[in-house]
Amino acid sequence: MSSTASPRTDRPSRGPLTDLLTGGGRARRVMWLLIGLWLVFALVRVVSGERELTSSSTLSAALLLAVPIGLAALGGLWSERAGVVNIGLEGMLILGTWGAGWAGYQWGWAGAVVGGVLFGALGGLLHAVATVTFGVDHVVSGVAINILAAGVVRFLSELLFTEDTGGGPTQSPSLSSDPPSFSLPVLSSGPDLLGDLERQDWFLLSDLAGLLRGLTSGVGLLTILALLLVPVSYLVLWRTAFGLRLRSCGENPAAADSLGVPVYRLKYTAVVISGALAGLGGVFLVFVAGIYREGQTGGRGFIGLAALIFGNWRPGGLAAGAGLFGFADALQLRSRTAVVALLLLVAVLLAGFAVWLGLRRQLLQAVVAGGVAALTLVGFLTIDVLPEGIVFFTPHLTTLLVLSLASQRLRMPKADGLVYRRGEH
Repeated sequence: MSSTASPRTDRPSRGPLTDLLTGGGRARRVMWLLIGLWLVFALVRVVSGERELTSSSTLSAALLLAVPIGLAALGGLWSERAGVVNIGLEGMLILGTWGAGWAGYQWGWAGAVVGGVLFGALGGLLHAVATVTFGVDHVVSGVAINILAAGVVRFLSELLFTEDTGGGPTQSPSLSSDPPSFSLPVLSSGPDLLGDLERQDWFLLSDLAGLLRGLTSGVGLLTILALLLVPVSYLVLWRTAFGLRLRSCGENPAAADSLGVPVYRLKYTAVVISGALAGLGGVFLVFVAGIYREGQTGGRGFIGLAALIFGNWRPGGLAAGAGLFGFADALQLRSRTAVVALLLLVAVLLAGFAVWLGLRRQLLQAVVAGGVAALTLVGFLTIDVLPEGIVFFTPHLTTLLVLSLASQRLRMPKADGLVYRRGEH
């Protein structure tokens, strides 16, 4: 009788970090992408001589600017995964800022959180009534909410924010208490080790120190909550039975209804949560300014919608889109010359993207990306300082460019934006 040796299956474990760096799967790709971006940012910082690209002050400002956009995008994710397009995110942000300003000057920062979330949720409830119950076109309802919200908060301000309170028709009184903020232990407390390392201008190490210092110093409680809401939303929507039923309403509501899923109730739930998250983004804007002001949102609801699309209706992707816009916005606020260095960064990233497309034999797209990379590089080499108007519009241009390049890989929920009526499919 012949015997064959059985293959060994008891390989020694290489450790979680080794498996992450050398194994397969999404986690490995994300890890190498982050390492690659870190190297590119550090290289561009050295070549251009612009320390603001990776400075802790820029990254701290980028985090502040990204949070309200990310919360609006996260609200859009909940709504659209249930099949309801939420163009009204901007209006819900506006309602959230007013609710935070009104409640904050009476009951402090905790009251501001509750007031902003409730007012945003009311905007979501109105959108749900119009789209789910009455079958109004989702885009029409969202645009109407944006217009209505601006008018309602102006009326309420004139009614409640009188001069004797310190407010007026366009602003609220100041918050009666400031929200708490803190620095993470070891990294940003005690001796400023990260700050000393950042000031050395060492390749990679100083850039990493700037990143860690910017993201761990003076972090607000609401910022921590916003960051935690991204993985929480992923776990709820993709790892629970509730999330599976909710997403089925956005993919095939008729099939979900036939299996006993309460489609209308889940759509209502998702859109109200969407409004509450957008309202929380409005609370954050009030916390940063310490007061509600008319026009405070600045179109961040629409930018959040763009971040949602860029992220392919996934929590991690929309967080990256919000971070991209926040970084571009922070850079143009910090330095006009650093925006020119951003052209070099875009040129390098586009060149890498063109190579990747070429390897996938998408030659036309590769040529277009390579051409844009070449033009961007020429701009970096020939421009010293950009005009102020273009610098101000840099975040919007960056968002449009990234969306145009990412549009080929997008997949929205199949029933997103469709009016569902039981028995009419």
